[in-house]
Amino acid sequence: MPESSTPSLLVPNFSSRAAAVHRVTKETDVRVSLNLMGSGLCHVATGVPFLDHMLHQIASHGLIDLEVNATGDIEIDDHHTNEDVGITLGQALAEALGDRRGINRFGHFIAPLDEALVQVTLDFSGRPHLSYGLQIPTERVGTYDTQLVREFFVAVVNHSQITLHIRQLDGINSHHIIEATFKAFARAMRMAIEVDPRRADTIPSSKGVL
Repeated sequence: MPESSTPSLLVPNFSSRAAAVHRVTKETDVRVSLNLMGSGLCHVATGVPFLDHMLHQIASHGLIDLEVNATGDIEIDDHHTNEDVGITLGQALAEALGDRRGINRFGHFIAPLDEALVQVTLDFSGRPHLSYGLQIPTERVGTYDTQLVREFFVAVVNHSQITLHIRQLDGINSHHIIEATFKAFARAMRMAIEVDPRRADTIPSSKGVL
């Protein structure tokens, strides 16, 4: 598939918690570059507008510099592109963090968006697990199938190897519920990946490994 003509925002620097991953299948071609020590710079083009909007929430509220370019078989539906963006983002997170030395490891946040209220708690544990508690009332937001929210987080969790709990505390508007989830995820992740100065160069586990 042709390369994007958009110039890259990022030059990966692995010593500063950055990574770039390129994933190609018969269904999709996905490139993700990220810098976890960023300022919220974001350029995303997945062909799925609502997913692009949610990825902007991750970058902005997580203070991650993020670039995502994806092409896929969206003439069928958005499922493969949505899932493979989640897979590639998860792989880039894992690569950027390496052995997870020095990070806080745990993060949590409760995000309101008008009537919606969503809690996210996560642990960069090395053990993938998703507990998903959203009750999204409509099947679609625009053209986006709301079942794909869970599929996105399954993909991220499995490939970044995090434990993630998502709880909907309130909400009746599908867009608000989903956006509050992504904002809470971004802020919880920001808390978890920030360096704990008291840990210095140590791995945040009593076992000595994550």
